[in-house]
Amino acid sequence: MPRKVKLILNPMADMGRAWKTANDLRPIAQEFKGELTWSGTVYPTHAIELARQAAEESYDMVVAMGGDGTAHEVMNGLMQVPAEKRPVMGVVPIGSGNDFAYSIGVTQKPDHALAHALKAENIQPVDIGMMTDEHGRVEYFDNTLGIGFDAVVTIRSHKLPIVKGFLMYLTAVIQTILLNHNPMKIKVETEKETWEEQLLMLTLCNGPREGGGFMLAPKAKNFDGKMETVAVTKVSRPMMFRLVPEFMSGTHMRFKQVRMGEFKKLSLTSDRPLYIHADGEIFTSFGSNLKKASFEILPQALNVAHG
Repeated sequence: MPRKVKLILNPMADMGRAWKTANDLRPIAQEFKGELTWSGTVYPTHAIELARQAAEESYDMVVAMGGDGTAHEVMNGLMQVPAEKRPVMGVVPIGSGNDFAYSIGVTQKPDHALAHALKAENIQPVDIGMMTDEHGRVEYFDNTLGIGFDAVVTIRSHKLPIVKGFLMYLTAVIQTILLNHNPMKIKVETEKETWEEQLLMLTLCNGPREGGGFMLAPKAKNFDGKMETVAVTKVSRPMMFRLVPEFMSGTHMRFKQVRMGEFKKLSLTSDRPLYIHADGEIFTSFGSNLKKASFEILPQALNVAHG
């Protein structure tokens, strides 16, 4: 059991309902026998700073309380300190998608998730993805990184305050098919192959699911030292609508317009600006001129409290 735990709460997660959820969890936190402190985020990237600071202050565990964005920031903060100083990461899923929590087997019930994390009975290392863009900017990702279509979906989903969860992402998918059907010519190089194609979407998957229910890479495991790729070639809008339920059920691999692969290191160049999300957090949006990036997987880089 950890001796010193930092809980990092995003009070705006779940459309602002996370604060009440966290308040309901206080009795569980009060039963913890060691030192436990709470910190709330007040601006984007704040969780990165709080997690890094907690690591520097020798906390044994840092728990992300929020959605995939909160987990993404906490993980990025922990990855900024040397491996030997990294605390264990825990996750209490109280966000919209909670896909990273799904990938590590954490229950969707926040009270059970917190109690389980504080017991720390199942600690296992996970692989972490690392992206370096053409300007040298580095970003880590724990679950998926999307380029093109699903990045635009993410951008649009952030502008849908009325709906939440999977319905929010599905609404954004429909909007993107209708309004942003723009393929890009991408050259991809991995340690195994080089290929070039007109793509609507390229997603790098460390875990099987994104968007709260789209099974992009059902076989992806975040502990096998490799990452899956899912690419959708240039297709018509009706075909894209046809593929949506296939992505929901994880049966899209049978279509010739979907190209699957895997890598340990990958670099790509595009003829159009790259719109990118990392774990549902927008890395580049409309107006960006980024056209090159490289990626690699860091095996067993972070210890995580699994379900």
